[in-house]
Amino acid sequence: MIKDLIILDENSIKDKMYYIRGKMVMIDSDLAEIYGYTTMRFNEQVKNNINRFDDDFRFQLTKDEYKNLISKKSISSWGGVRKLPYAFTEEGIYMLMTVLKGEKAVKQSKALIRIFKSMKDFLVNNKILEQEYINNMVLEHNVKIDKLFNELEPKFKNKIFFKGETYDAYSLLLDILKEAKEEIIIIDNYADKKILDLINKTNKEVILISKNINEELIKKYQSQYDNLTIKYKDDIHDRFIIIDKKILYHLGCSLKDLGNKCFGINLIQDNEYINLLLNKLKK
Repeated sequence: MIKDLIILDENSIKDKMYYIRGKMVMIDSDLAEIYGYTTMRFNEQVKNNINRFDDDFRFQLTKDEYKNLISKKSISSWGGVRKLPYAFTEEGIYMLMTVLKGEKAVKQSKALIRIFKSMKDFLVNNKILEQEYINNMVLEHNVKIDKLFNELEPKFKNKIFFKGETYDAYSLLLDILKEAKEEIIIIDNYADKKILDLINKTNKEVILISKNINEELIKKYQSQYDNLTIKYKDDIHDRFIIIDKKILYHLGCSLKDLGNKCFGINLIQDNEYINLLLNKLKK
């Protein structure tokens, strides 16, 4: 961080909102200022988590869009920008709260969200907005944001299970796996029928990484179901579950040992560790 965070108010946010490609957006340099970053450092944080920012969350301006924006903005320092800036849509701005860590960043995110929610009247009364935008983005505003937050917020964080609580542990793990929209990565050095039973109930693509696998059992499973990929790896000791390359859980025991002893399931809320682990798995 390079300086104290600026104090957000509704008027300051209005001055930093632009209508581009039929969407209301904010520019990376303005968002960097809000969060106390340099523009370069801010964009580095986003790039480190680029899988969270689809094209409808973040896009780079064209030269014509940039020139048009410059003509509307009074800050002369924009003229010295060497690289075309990035625009963040409403969803992209909310996604930033999952990327920029720290107490101050969370404080700014909450303030920004509250201001956006309070600006419905401004959006409706702004004459540059098309009726379609008003209908799709304003009238459905709360529904979309609630849905986004529900998708981003993991349902389960940390839990300890004691000896004998086999069913509760199995049930929680099944619910965790069902959070996945596309892909599940399971890292467990002792893969047996319990893991396959969990995988079978997810109906999602699963990558199982292990060093000890009952090959005959795996063959029988894959002859009937096509959602399982096996990778052999022997340099990871602990057990992990990665959901959609975005959510990371650490397991205190192998899935085959659920309920045998006291163990914990912990959510690791750090994108850096997710990226490091995913890069390690590629090698």
